[in-house]
Amino acid sequence: MNKPIIQKDGGDKAEVGGLVERTVADIRRYIKENQLRAGHVMPTETTLAGQLGVSRTVMREAMRALAALRILDVGNGRRARVAAPDAEALSMIIDHTVYTGQLSVQQTLDVRRTLESRTVSLAALRRTDSQARELLDLVEKMSEELHNPMTVMELDIRFHEVIAQASGNSLYTILVHAFRVITQQTWDIGWRGRGTEENRRENIACHGRIATAIMMQDPTRAEAAMTEHFDSSVNVLLKAGIT
Repeated sequence: MNKPIIQKDGGDKAEVGGLVERTVADIRRYIKENQLRAGHVMPTETTLAGQLGVSRTVMREAMRALAALRILDVGNGRRARVAAPDAEALSMIIDHTVYTGQLSVQQTLDVRRTLESRTVSLAALRRTDSQARELLDLVEKMSEELHNPMTVMELDIRFHEVIAQASGNSLYTILVHAFRVITQQTWDIGWRGRGTEENRRENIACHGRIATAIMMQDPTRAEAAMTEHFDSSVNVLLKAGIT
């Protein structure tokens, strides 16, 4: 552990902000050095503040910052715990960069295409029987709910998240889940862009081809079907003027 930070009385907001940033770094170091894992309980704010040589006010702000990043799980009336991996912080960053024009929708789709080409190949090799059945069930439900687009959207999002889970790599699960917010914002445009029932059923059928390839444990077919799916999605959004 680095030498404790000694907080001086008073000081301007910049000093306090700097102390909070350094305390955030020290808390993360504490977690690593003590080999804490998800669910492990942290020391009390008072204890940790004493160990790091900062005030409880600075410690509280640092804890809040780490909670916002989903590094700590902080709740009223109980001690902070080390948080499990979560996509929320990354999702907010992606949403912010798209909303502020630093990243386009098409660029996010390009990243997703690369990401999900890999997850679908791994899913075909590593999926469990229950995951394969769930994917097929989701496709069937999508077809049944064709006239309820918001339900289809949630089923569609779940479909891609199950594939990521089936890859066997939890980081892929986090990354795919982080794109949920962008999918929710653009999904309706894509659905309306497939203006006929025939086109919408073909989109669902493409999901069926992905699910079937995963069930058959055929990574080549699975990746080809996923590429087909993204080609279609990109073209629909381009026609709708989404770049």
